[in-house]
Amino acid sequence: MQTDGSLTTLPIARNPAGRITSIDVVRGLVMVIMALDHVRDLLHVTATDQDPTNLATTTAPLFLTRWITHLCAPTFVFLSGTSAYLSLRKRNDGAARQFLLKRGLVLILFELTIVNFAFWFEIPFRALLLQVIYAIGAGFVILSFLARFRARTLGIVGLVILFGHNLLGLVTLPPNPAFGFVWALLFQTNFFQITPDFAVLVGYPVVPWLGIMLVGYGLGPLFEKPLHERKRTLARLGVGALVLFVGLRLPNVYGDGSPWSVQATPLFTVLSFINVSKYPPSLLYSLLMLGIALLLLAWADGVSNTVSRVLTVYGAVPMFYYILHWYLVHLLLLGLLVLQGFSLSNLNPAPFSFGRPKGSGVELGWVYLVWAGVVIGLYPLCKWYGRYKAEHPEKGWLRYV
Repeated sequence: MQTDGSLTTLPIARNPAGRITSIDVVRGLVMVIMALDHVRDLLHVTATDQDPTNLATTTAPLFLTRWITHLCAPTFVFLSGTSAYLSLRKRNDGAARQFLLKRGLVLILFELTIVNFAFWFEIPFRALLLQVIYAIGAGFVILSFLARFRARTLGIVGLVILFGHNLLGLVTLPPNPAFGFVWALLFQTNFFQITPDFAVLVGYPVVPWLGIMLVGYGLGPLFEKPLHERKRTLARLGVGALVLFVGLRLPNVYGDGSPWSVQATPLFTVLSFINVSKYPPSLLYSLLMLGIALLLLAWADGVSNTVSRVLTVYGAVPMFYYILHWYLVHLLLLGLLVLQGFSLSNLNPAPFSFGRPKGSGVELGWVYLVWAGVVIGLYPLCKWYGRYKAEHPEKGWLRYV
């Protein structure tokens, strides 16, 4: 996603391909974590009938397995904005913005076709799920028109969206299905049964996620600063976001539609406090997750060790990894169903069930083992593709995957 190699003379930690290492390390980390969520979604025995963040029914390990993956989408979207800034820095002209527009449209097309087929393994789809790739694609389309403005200006716009979009919950919508659908695409997660045989779930409405992308774009110039200044600023911003999160969360006044409360145990009280809303991303969700992401960026900046080098392999080929891991996890689900004695006739036709029949799945410990296998298994493929992509800059289509 971030291919501008023109900044190699600046004091920025880069790998041999000219990419900013800290961005690839953190992006790689959240992509590894992301696979855990999708393995749990498809394989965990209670995934189809239990909300892992419902404190009345969950366990602490299950809650934290889901909660840690909340870090993935906002970090991915934020870094997409930062990478867009760095790519446009040298040539913020019509051609560069046109490529950003085309890239956004391609990502939306991928979401509607390749990614959704990986979810359902059926044609025609009985359900369409609009997730993070859709949100990033739509954000790139909008950013291709906004990139004429200064990064600081767009960063401020992003903050206004971040801090203000929770107010939209006070808006009363007219009883018009078409208006409700457009409103959901822009602002509010919602489910629509379009026909008896086809449903749409808008999981990632554009505007709240655009706010996160614009904040990432606005912080793009920070990555041109000297290392010590950059690390210090990232750390301060991360701590500041977390302090602000605590300050707003404690009084339960504004920033999240799900207030925290004292629970039966101190541990579950803490879980209630950090149980913030992702759909759509609330202000408190964004502050908490982006605060952690900024601290991770401060840690990764200038770091070079085995862990960072491994994570960079995944972070350098995000779309390739994203598509492959979905197909692999779904194939593993089908293999699991065969091992558990189910047949094609047992597949669940309900939308968003991934075909899983009742009684299928594995316990949480097995979820972690399968997750480790998926991540390790994809490593050589990601390494090969990253090398191939770096060695063939003349192949324009590689810039889209």
